[in-house]
Amino acid sequence: MKEVEEILTNGNDAERKHWSSDKPESAWRIFRIMSEFVDGFERMQSIGPCVSVYGSARTKPGTKYYELGVDIAYKLVKNGYGVITGGGPGIMEAGNKGAQAANGPSVGLNIDLPMEQGSNQYVDHDKNLNFRYFFARKVMFVKYAQAFVLLPGGFGTLDELFESLTLIQTNKIERVPVILMGSDFWGGLMDWVKKVMLEKYDNINEKDLDLIKIIDDPELVIAEINEFHKNENKLKPNFVY
Repeated sequence: MKEVEEILTNGNDAERKHWSSDKPESAWRIFRIMSEFVDGFERMQSIGPCVSVYGSARTKPGTKYYELGVDIAYKLVKNGYGVITGGGPGIMEAGNKGAQAANGPSVGLNIDLPMEQGSNQYVDHDKNLNFRYFFARKVMFVKYAQAFVLLPGGFGTLDELFESLTLIQTNKIERVPVILMGSDFWGGLMDWVKKVMLEKYDNINEKDLDLIKIIDDPELVIAEINEFHKNENKLKPNFVY
């Protein structure tokens, strides 16, 4: 572009932008961030292998996917896993409800948000963690999960899906099952990933599609996770480095 060539030739004489505040608050904030990691690591490590269950906070009790969330969480616990959710309403509540009904670990990783209430009633009191920072919370979701199960959700659920896939794809965490429940919801997205991301623009490898499976039947989800982890020596916290 002509403008870029002119800048490279003559330099950029545009006035530099400046922060509106010179307060050194960001340097001190590291201690609060550190405390969230330390508390999270200490409390999560003692819980044992879990599965992170994601989905919309807007899903109502009694609806198809809420009840599916209860069912899959119940079955996960009966197969030896704890359940991690975001601790809020909707699918998160469903996951905690199913885990608690099965007398298993029911973990809630709450985030301070102005538009949402605190943890749901089905989170175990000693496994209710509160976070101010999304990135610290995300580490806890990923580090202790032996699989990711995603039910229909919004931007947050999509963020959690693609972040998990990116970490696996780049070998930053060990490969674990990533399972999408609800083919009527996820089918269109996966068609786009295949036809646009892969075939049209070649922005992923074909083998990357193997990282994701769409499974509607809870029994088949459990079978998939159990088959993947049939050698129990593989059960360990994530992150390669």
